[in-house]
Amino acid sequence: MQPILQIRQTPALIGIDADPGAYSISQPKAEVNITTTPSELTVQSTRPELKIDQSAARAAYYGGGMLEMNKRIYSGIQQLYLQGIARKVDQGNRMAEFFKPGNTIAEVYGTDTEPNSFPEIRGPASYDNVEIHFETRAPQIDFRPAQVDIQVERHRPEIEYTRGKLNIYMQQYASVQFIPPEVNVQM
Repeated sequence: MQPILQIRQTPALIGIDADPGAYSISQPKAEVNITTTPSELTVQSTRPELKIDQSAARAAYYGGGMLEMNKRIYSGIQQLYLQGIARKVDQGNRMAEFFKPGNTIAEVYGTDTEPNSFPEIRGPASYDNVEIHFETRAPQIDFRPAQVDIQVERHRPEIEYTRGKLNIYMQQYASVQFIPPEVNVQM
């Protein structure tokens, strides 16, 4: 058998150690500023007015004011004066016809025994002598609605990239090994 030369070969191995890169994304919160103006309700109301007129009741009780009482007396005296004149004319006409039965002096003047009355100084009495007026006004209402003002300040996102590592190295070098055959040196 013939000796054979042996060749041993080791391949080269490249080692790669890689870590991926990393992204870091952060975004600060938006700043929100809210201001509110409250609503406002204003109500203005006026007091109701009550007016009571008792002048007719006072006139019926005690004659009312002096001026009013004097007017009634004056107008009443005029009326009594005219009634008195009419009565005297009637009596004179009856006396002119004295020959008629019932027109004697005793009958004409004798029955006139009632004194002349003084005019009424008081006004007429009535359940309606007091006048009441009640006046109300509607309230004035003003309303201003609330106002909301919203201010938003947003921030852009902050993005950072951290590169990963990449390490390339020789894990095993290539080699070639020649192994010669054993030579027999004996002879």
